[in-house]
Amino acid sequence: MSKLAIKGGPKVREKPFPSWPIWDESDCQALVDVCRSGQWWSVGGTKVKEFEEKFAEYCGCKVGVCVPNGTIALVVALKALGIGYADEVIVTPYTFIASASSVLQCNAIPIFVDIDPETYNIDPSKIEAAITEKTKAIMAVHIAGLPCDMDAITEIARKHNLKVIEDCAQAHAAEWKHRRVGSFGDAGAFSFQASKNLTSGEGGIVVTTDVEVGDRAWSIHNVGRVRDGAWYHHPVMGSNYRMTEFQAAILLNQMKKLDAETARRNENARYLTERLSKIDGIKPLKRDERVTTHAYHIYIFRYLAEETTGVPRSKFIEALNAEGIPCSSGYVPLYRSGMFDIDPDACPVGCPFYGKRIVYKDLYLENCERACEREAVWIMQSVLLGDRKDMDDIADAVEKVMSNLAELRE
Repeated sequence: MSKLAIKGGPKVREKPFPSWPIWDESDCQALVDVCRSGQWWSVGGTKVKEFEEKFAEYCGCKVGVCVPNGTIALVVALKALGIGYADEVIVTPYTFIASASSVLQCNAIPIFVDIDPETYNIDPSKIEAAITEKTKAIMAVHIAGLPCDMDAITEIARKHNLKVIEDCAQAHAAEWKHRRVGSFGDAGAFSFQASKNLTSGEGGIVVTTDVEVGDRAWSIHNVGRVRDGAWYHHPVMGSNYRMTEFQAAILLNQMKKLDAETARRNENARYLTERLSKIDGIKPLKRDERVTTHAYHIYIFRYLAEETTGVPRSKFIEALNAEGIPCSSGYVPLYRSGMFDIDPDACPVGCPFYGKRIVYKDLYLENCERACEREAVWIMQSVLLGDRKDMDDIADAVEKVMSNLAELRE
């Protein structure tokens, strides 16, 4: 009889992993309290303001501005930093679409720089070669909750007088050298979408240590008004990007658990890494020693056996799922997503103010391509909220599949 479950053998694991989100009656009560208060709107309400202040302080920032989602948080952050027509923003191609689409929404130009093959974050050693007279900012995207090399990125930004936007959508509570992400750049943007480590179903926030940037973000998110200004005075081009009191109430309650859940993810991830590191053909992503807290929104390891065994990653992932371990392959390079089939002669990339020509479909960034096509295997954050036995089940299943790859060639 075949050993692998995909071929009819017994599964390593039958029971499900922890579900997400994790909630209790206190979350329900938080919503009921807002409902009964009759104050559902952040204007005049207290919950959004309280969360903005608490989360900004948590990140080591002075100002927080809550918005409806993480994509809008990036757009508001970029606009608050003055990013606009024909400006270039350096960004990783290994990320969610919003990291780059937010740049386009500001009529600016995403410039993709390849990733470090061992961390899957943007490779700082490749950034300077991409800087031109049009470059205005670097977006540091903390993929999977692993902080970027913020020492290198901030040094490059200072050298070239560039803004730094941190995309922290996957990095709640993550720390670089005991300092929380979101506080290194000129502005940081977080998401509270349903899968995120801190969630209200949807939601986002812009954080910054620069009060002037915070004020501009506030104006942009509140229909162009200014703090302490008249209600119908709109000196800034903005929109209605306000969060509701219901979302903030959930976030305030969920935030009480964030540190404990982050600690659990880190404990389990370290143990899982220790076990997976011993399996030939499997390599967990490198964790820099300066990363003092990893958010582990996604646990990523590299499948390196395709070339030597002839078994593609897709077959490995299919077999691992059959063993009861939920996993996936993750991203495609952003420049290969349909949105970047942009007419190079149309705005914004063909804007006369830009004066250049970019054909995204012609890009080929080797490390990103390899991660997306052959290597990356994702396990989502809720799995890491299990116990030691759950981690052993993952490692046992990986060992089992890797030891029986020959069955996948039959």
